[in-house]
This record gives sequence, C-alpha cells and structure tokens, in this order.
Amino acid sequence: MSRRFISQLTSQLTTRALWLGSAISLAAGVPVLALSLSVGSEGIDARRLHEPPYSLTGRKIAIGQVEIGRPGQFGLDKVAYEMMPVAVRAVFFRDRLASPNEYVDGHAANVASVMISQDKNVTGVAPGATLYSGAVGPLRGRDGQPEECLASQHIALQNGGDVRAMNFSFGESLGRDPRPNPMLDGNALLTQCIDWSHRVHDMLYVIAGNQGSGGIPIPTDNFNGINVAFSTAIEGSFYRIDYANMGSEPVYRPQRSPVPETNVGARRSINLVAPGGNLDLLDPDGSTRRTSGTSFAAPHVVATVALLQEFGDRQIRTGPDNWNLDARRPAVMKAVLLNSADKIKDQGDGLLLGMTRTLIDENNKTWLDSDAYSDPAIPLHADLGTGHLNAFRGYQQFQPGPQSPEAAVPLIGWNYGALESAVPPTNLPRSQPKALYQDYVFESSLQGGSFISATLAWDRLVVLEDENQNDLYDVGETFGDRGLNNLDLYLMPADADDISQSIWSSVSAADSVEHIFFPIPATGRYKLRVVYRQQVNDELQQRYALAWWAVGANL
Repeated sequence: MSRRFISQLTSQLTTRALWLGSAISLAAGVPVLALSLSVGSEGIDARRLHEPPYSLTGRKIAIGQVEIGRPGQFGLDKVAYEMMPVAVRAVFFRDRLASPNEYVDGHAANVASVMISQDKNVTGVAPGATLYSGAVGPLRGRDGQPEECLASQHIALQNGGDVRAMNFSFGESLGRDPRPNPMLDGNALLTQCIDWSHRVHDMLYVIAGNQGSGGIPIPTDNFNGINVAFSTAIEGSFYRIDYANMGSEPVYRPQRSPVPETNVGARRSINLVAPGGNLDLLDPDGSTRRTSGTSFAAPHVVATVALLQEFGDRQIRTGPDNWNLDARRPAVMKAVLLNSADKIKDQGDGLLLGMTRTLIDENNKTWLDSDAYSDPAIPLHADLGTGHLNAFRGYQQFQPGPQSPEAAVPLIGWNYGALESAVPPTNLPRSQPKALYQDYVFESSLQGGSFISATLAWDRLVVLEDENQNDLYDVGETFGDRGLNNLDLYLMPADADDISQSIWSSVSAADSVEHIFFPIPATGRYKLRVVYRQQVNDELQQRYALAWWAVGANL
C-alpha cells in the first residue's frame, strides 16, 4: 500500500513533521460522505447525545489541538470570516499568540471541524466545546520535537490549566529522530513529553495512529494516551478498518531507519478505531473538502471526551453524591472509551452488551478471530485495539459514576483506584514475591453465555529533568523514564481466593492497558481482580482506572 499524504500544503510550511491524512477532490455527481454521517448512528452515535434528554455538546469544556499549522480565526486572519462554523477560542505559534495570517492551514482546519463545527450540514462531534489550537510552524531542516513539546505544553496551560484532551494529527519519523539508534521504545523526546504532560496537566492525549507504509510513528509509542486507527463506511456504516492503516503489524522497515517502525517488544500501538474515511470537512474559508486519514479519526475521540466531560461536570455539580473529580482523570476517560468500544454486533438479546456493529479488519476478520481474544498476554488487537469508538455507549459506560470496591459493584461502572507498595522504595526489588490486589465483586449474578468487557489503564511515570526549576519544559531540557509498573486483570468466581481459579485474565507484561472480553461460562456470581504484579518505579502508590460492563442473569 502506498503512503497517502494530504495534497495541499500551505506554502509557508516547509517542515519534516508529517500529517496523517489525505485529501481527495470532490467529483461532480459522486455521493458525498458527510461528517454528519460519522457523527451519527452510522459512525460514533454522538448526535444522539446532542439532543434532549442528554443535551451534550461539550459546553464549557476546553480541548486542544497541536499541528504544524492552525485553523483561521476571525479578526486575525484574512481568510476567516464572521460567524465561522469552526470558531476556535485562541490560536498560538508554539508558546506565544499567533501572528495574523501566519501558518493558517487547511489540514488543521479540517481536523478542527471534526471537533467543533457548528455548520448545520457538517456538524462536529462537540460543537459547543472550546478549542485552543497551536501551530508548530516550519522547522527548517532540523528535529522539531522540542518545539512540538513546547507547543503542546502551551496549549495544556490554557483555560486556567483545565484542558481535558489534546489532539495530535501529525507525527515524526524515526529517520528524523536525533538519537543515535532511534527505535519505538517510548523514549523519543516528544513521546516522553506526552506521557509527562498527561500526568502533570491531567489531560488525555489522542494520537493519530501510524498510517500506510510507515513513516511517521512518533509519538505512537506513547504509553498514557490513546492511539487511533480509522474506519471507512461500507454501505453507509463505519464497520471496517481502512486499508491505509497500519498498527503494530506488519513490520515495516523504512530506508532511513535502522529498525522497523513498530513498537519494540510485544506492545501494540493501536487502542481504538474511529471514522476517518471519505469525510466532508471544512477548510479555513468555509469550503468543503473530502478527505481521509487517521488525522480525522483522532478528533472524533477528543471531541467525545468533551461530551462526556460536560456530563461529568454536570453530575459533579448537581448529581449523585458518588460523583467527584475522579471523573476528570484522563486514565478514566481512556478506560471508559476503550471498554465501551464496539466489537461484535449484539443480536438483540443483550448478551453482547448491546454493541451496535461488528468491526472487521483488513482480512475481514473480527475481534473474536484475533490473538487478543485467545491469548491472555495480548490485550489489544493489532489493528482494531479494543474496537470502534461509540460515543453513546461511552456515555452509558460513564453514566453510573465512580464505584467503590468496598461494596458490591453494579453491572456497568468504573473506578479510579490505587494500590499501595508493600516494599519501601529504597529497598525495592525489581520483582515482588507477593502481588497486591483489589477485588470488584458484582452485586448480582452474571448471565451464562453473555460477554463481559473490562479495561484497566494506568500510567508510565515520566519526569521532567527541570534544569532551571521553573516547573515548565524549556527547549533543551529532557525527560526521564522512571518506568511502567505491571498490573494484571483477572475474571474470577466471586468466592475464589487464588488467581489460579480465574476464568480468564489479561496479563500483558509490556502494555499500560489490560483488557478482557470473554463469555461468562455459567450463570453465577463473579468478580474482577486488579493485581499489582510488579513495581518498577519509586512511586509509593499506583493509581489506575478500571471500567467494566457485564450482563445480569435473567435479563
């Protein structure tokens, strides 16, 4: 498969960072697949959340965007006009305000339109959200990762430091990475920057997954964010991954890179799939462009976060007592979106959790045909991750609010929990002889033959080597990887004491995600167990997010 790049570049932008998208000219008489299709029930089913009784549009929720260029802004740029359907709150160049007419770019405007367009025919996923957009600009023949990190930090600090999610629809090649032997091991500066910012700025990064025959995988080797592949509509429904995607496999070896552009070891790169094929998106002047790519899948996820965060803030402000600020945690959003993803269409009996589509890969195989389904050590499908984004199911997953494992838990829920180290950091061995754990016992019996979905997410610890002690990243500074602790997830009978009695498990030694999608063997009482398998970094407490969805007996 050949690499497809966006066809029109702003003449001012001469950069080595690449976009993950392609532009296709509209032909007269050819049916147009509008953005409204991907936002509706045929895509991520977000339009239902716009309407009563939900009335969620992302109001008062800030999200971010970093690109090589930026969208236009009325009052600043000549191409922009009053009452633009894509109205960003503020635009920047790296760590300062943007200059008039500088680095205005069609690709950035297309991405922004997915998130916040208020056009009645091309409505975005979160038309009420507040978008801050930063341009990195031309890099003049050198590594641009420091500037990209600086721009990301600046966007993260907007809205009083309350930006809930950040969109990355561009990347860097290993061939441009300045390290002596570059590889996708999570230690490129931009990748470490993302994992650091995720924790420090409490913000979820959503990254356009590698696409085509390699070329721009940095920062898809991050641990803490969500990497997104893109689907194409077949007969009006987004249910097949596009052929232009490339996840962890097959291995591709570019000419200028000494190693394949795929993650080192067993860790896979794709977490989630979202619509990205043949979408109608808005250019800076308001005209429509038909375009495809992972660039336009990632913003579907970012804007879905805005919808859920609006609901979460509403619940914290006026809702039940169990709602608290844990709802804003990026790891919670990650677990909720991954766990609620569509895999196999429910037949109307509820046994497949009400899923709305069967997602297929390039070989017309489903999630049930993959090694992720059959091997406990592999939590993610190589190309499909945990499945296809479904915003409404994400709402259903999020809606019960945080649940405490101190009492029996409902069939659908989530928890932001913690496990304590039993060993003082100064005497910490690399492998603990006895694992710590937390059980989540279901309050009712589960239906035999139904599926259960459970997702565990936690963070790699990356710290800033802050030379001037100003608590900010400055160009020239570096990051330190303190490592990823190892957690495991087990499905067990409610009365079982030992993990040897588990029915199924997710026990990857490499990922920061564990995921179970498995049929319940017989009607009865069950529980999930989170196990602290190995402590690697020196943090006394390991925080994690767990989301689950099960089916009660006699449904």
